[in-house]
Amino acid sequence: MPAGPGVGGALDRVVRAGLVRAGPDEERCDLCAAPLPSDHRHLLDEAADTLQCLCRACALLFDRDAAARGHYRLIPQRRLRVADLDRLTDLDRGGSDPRTLGIPVGLAFVIPGDDGEVQARYPSPIGATRWELEPAAWRRLVARAPVLAGLTPRVEALLANTARHRREFWIVPIDDCYRLVAIVRREWTGLSGGSRVWPAVDDFFAALPERSRRGSPLGRGGRPAAAGD
Repeated sequence: MPAGPGVGGALDRVVRAGLVRAGPDEERCDLCAAPLPSDHRHLLDEAADTLQCLCRACALLFDRDAAARGHYRLIPQRRLRVADLDRLTDLDRGGSDPRTLGIPVGLAFVIPGDDGEVQARYPSPIGATRWELEPAAWRRLVARAPVLAGLTPRVEALLANTARHRREFWIVPIDDCYRLVAIVRREWTGLSGGSRVWPAVDDFFAALPERSRRGSPLGRGGRPAAAGD
């Protein structure tokens, strides 16, 4: 079924940015209305369960835990290749295929919560589609890659790409997941996706190493660090 209201609100903001806005000049900080750079950061409003766009000044303010006052969480900038999962030679028995997590597709993301529960979703032409995830399956995956135990609840995710014989597993900020959902919604055509969607998905994953180097949505750089190396 489609994602709940909270995730939908965050996703809608990204989709509007990617599909409707004509250019970066139209984007403004949700807190102070200052113009936004293209590589701006986001804030999770925990009460509304939505993402807010931040200018650099506001991002610096909320980089301090005290400023959040338990109501907001600044979305991290960490992007980390999970090498422990990349190295597994038997995806099904090793537990790193999304299907072993109860997700019937090869492109998915998992977001841990504060209470130890996890939410699994996958991009689809109708948005971020939720799938029930067994806690035991997630624990097995964490046992294979202990770095996953350090995911920041609600604002970091495990992003898995095993579609079309790929094998990539990343720790990413949740706004990256929503960007990927927006890409799939924008490029999907027909019943099977058409000719544009998978090249666009490939471009998204090809850019992750550069983004991880700079810790920025649009950063440029070289080879990223990998968890488990």
